[in-house]
Amino acid sequence: MTKSLDEIIAERKSIRKYTDQPIDKQTIDKIIESARLAPSAVNFQPWKFYICRSEEAKQVVRDSYPREWFNTAQLYILACGNREQSWKRPCDGKDHLDIDIAIAVEHMVLKITELGLATCWVCNFNPQIVKDGLMLSENMESVVLLPIGYPDSIEANSNNKKRKSSEEITEWI
Repeated sequence: MTKSLDEIIAERKSIRKYTDQPIDKQTIDKIIESARLAPSAVNFQPWKFYICRSEEAKQVVRDSYPREWFNTAQLYILACGNREQSWKRPCDGKDHLDIDIAIAVEHMVLKITELGLATCWVCNFNPQIVKDGLMLSENMESVVLLPIGYPDSIEANSNNKKRKSSEEITEWI
């Protein structure tokens, strides 16, 4: 039975422990397709996604965020963007690169959840380590790392979602 979007959104949570079950290429392709279809400002699509699956690439990513839990992921997707390709709002120059990448990454996060996998947004990594270690071009800015794997059953069953109420985050005007 297919899950509704509401069910996927409610199920999604940050998972920080994964099993050693491998992830096949077809599954990864589905995750990337969800990002490819994401909207971006003026449809500029200023992003590039690096699928870090080789042991060498995974080690570079792990070096950029040295946490024990992070090492349990089967692969990592590094979301990068090019500020030369991103749209800037004419009235004040606001660059929409981070917004565009966030939308695409959240599409991936929801697809990852739908597929029975898990992830956790990671922005607290050293971008210079991944830039140098993965030999990214000078114009590529590393924005988000997604560790991906099948969730450890204990971690997956925990309820770690603490959210403000609707009343706390809205104001009707």
